[in-house]
Amino acid sequence: MKKQVSGNIVDIFRERVFPGTIYFENGVITQIKSEQGKSFANYILPGFIDSHIHIESSMLPPSEFARVAVRFGTVATVSDPHEIANVLGIEGILFMLDDGKKFPFKFFFGASSCVPATDFETSGAHLLPNDIELLLNNPEIKYLSEMMNFPGVINDQPDVVEKINFAKKLGKPVDGHAPALRGEMLDKYITAGISTDHESFQLEEAEEKIGKGMKILIREGSSAKNFDELFPLLAKYPNMVMFCSDDLHPNDLVNGHINRLVARSISKGANLFDVLRAVSLNPVIHYGLDVGLLRIGDDADFVVASNLKDFQILETYVKGLLVAKDGKSIFEPMPSDTPNKFLAKEKKATDFAIEPKSSKIQVIEAIDGELITNSFVCDAKIQNGNTISDIANDVLKIAVVNRYADVAPVVGFAKNFGLKHSAIATSVAHDSHNIIAIGVSDELIAKATNAIIRSKGGLAFVTEREEFVLPLPIAGLMSSLPAEEVAELYSNLEAKATADGSRLTSPFMTLSFMSLLVIPSLKLGDRGLFDVNKFEFTNLFVD
Repeated sequence: MKKQVSGNIVDIFRERVFPGTIYFENGVITQIKSEQGKSFANYILPGFIDSHIHIESSMLPPSEFARVAVRFGTVATVSDPHEIANVLGIEGILFMLDDGKKFPFKFFFGASSCVPATDFETSGAHLLPNDIELLLNNPEIKYLSEMMNFPGVINDQPDVVEKINFAKKLGKPVDGHAPALRGEMLDKYITAGISTDHESFQLEEAEEKIGKGMKILIREGSSAKNFDELFPLLAKYPNMVMFCSDDLHPNDLVNGHINRLVARSISKGANLFDVLRAVSLNPVIHYGLDVGLLRIGDDADFVVASNLKDFQILETYVKGLLVAKDGKSIFEPMPSDTPNKFLAKEKKATDFAIEPKSSKIQVIEAIDGELITNSFVCDAKIQNGNTISDIANDVLKIAVVNRYADVAPVVGFAKNFGLKHSAIATSVAHDSHNIIAIGVSDELIAKATNAIIRSKGGLAFVTEREEFVLPLPIAGLMSSLPAEEVAELYSNLEAKATADGSRLTSPFMTLSFMSLLVIPSLKLGDRGLFDVNKFEFTNLFVD
């Protein structure tokens, strides 16, 4: 059946806006007719693409993520499923592919290159080179996901090289992950065949990478926010940048997606067509995506917006199907399976005790809005032979509990979480997704941890009298509830942490990255405190 939509058509190839009508049939654009002399209030433009996202961080399965994202004009994502891959391996990636097909949306998943992210932590699965080859030969897998093991690339680690070569042989792009990598080491990383980076947090760093041929993904997620710093790239290198969210929590997603970056860019004076390239044309070209760009013969993937300033989305079409109208999805939530792997047993408060070995400790310093951390040395607070949280100085005990085996926790200390009477915990702990908890006492850390274990995954906030949990039964990462309910529950947890003194914009998201052993500088894994700069374990107590 032939359909049509009229409005002011935004042509990103000829950089013009003209009144016209788009005709499409069987999901494909068959005609674009100029309507000179007619006046339209609305604008038709290519649908938006998030060029790098972990769907799992929305705490929603792909089908439910899509149901929300289309409300804001998103028609496709370039998605790395390495969160669920770290838990369930290939089974988890196949779950994402299958669940994503339930909703009319264009998911482009990659083969997760670093499962586990390092050999210094325990994950639920290992993807070996032959697993990556198997995945890359699947036509539904479009690229090799972010190569976080940059030391392995630089040092020609055989399995790393083998994975990259599989992608190159098949002509599939290789995504990068290279925070603060510069100079000769960056040269080696790029020469290996890696073509993008979303971890640049300084403009000078990003410009060096662009100068050497890398595409830069300007990231603005729930925790890592680099848009303001990297915004100047858009005007200087319009063909070399894309927009991404990387990790976006549910309470943020229900209020907007890539459309917010489009509107912010325009408000800061960016050229309309430079912005639209970043959210449509550039990712389509770089990744070879089958996403329409408002040309005859393209899939009818487009949005209708009320204006070209705040980009209020009136309608979203994916392959000619109207999927959202007036801020609401056309479709209802759909049930998802709940694959999982959770073998940890409940812990006692004494499991989190630390016998002092000196009077000084190394402390992880969380930085609001960043994945990187600082570190410093301070006096340990010791009581009855146990090193405990120093609430007055905001140096709180932090613990990682292996969820794949019943073993003892690993404990350290972190600053800037600000809690006064509580503990928080989550099984969303990048990248191996063990349980990570932080709190003011061993008793409350144990209580929060056990709330997660009983739920087989989730987020928890506890005090002596209270216990609030958001269960995540899908791999301990995603909820089976509708997005709006997940967002409300998550917002309530965040609000409770804030009310108890946390000054972090997103305390649970920040906590989830305290165990990411590939982001400098000091992190805590299930096997010990880890110095990312030296890429080796380090001691909690120092002389």
